[in-house]
Amino acid sequence: MPVEQRVVSRQKIGGGGGASAPAPAPAAEPVAEKKSRRGLLIVVAAVVVLLIGGAAAYFLLIKGDGGETAPAPEPAPVAGKVVKVEPISINLADGRYLRLGLGLQLTADVAEDIDPSRALDLAIALYSGRPIAEVSDPATRDELKEQLAAQLSEAYEGEVMDVYLTNYVTQ
Repeated sequence: MPVEQRVVSRQKIGGGGGASAPAPAPAAEPVAEKKSRRGLLIVVAAVVVLLIGGAAAYFLLIKGDGGETAPAPEPAPVAGKVVKVEPISINLADGRYLRLGLGLQLTADVAEDIDPSRALDLAIALYSGRPIAEVSDPATRDELKEQLAAQLSEAYEGEVMDVYLTNYVTQ
């Protein structure tokens, strides 16, 4: 049995040459170049934006007011006299009470005695209704004293710089 062979050609049979031959397909290389250029452009733009943002942050946040120095902190207050506050009884939880006496350390620039009524009011508000175990614990007692000192400093507008517990009895 004879085997038939076929030849496939791009040209039409009897076309006679080159005028009617189809043009070759465009190469895929220019598309790849456009994509790589676009990616490179995006990367360069991102780097430029980051550099501008970093420079702006440096000049605005780190440099601040053009290199001016910060104002010097206020000097620590100098201790003046101590005003003794008479002991009071404060009701605790479960029918117990706390006998509390205070000494208010004033700053040296306070010319006259202060009224201790605000100090007593703040102490009553801070200690009142607490369980006896809480006010008897030395660590909690120190924390409460620090809270009272901060409240007194704020209430007396810096005239009271510390507080001393002169009487502290629970029952």
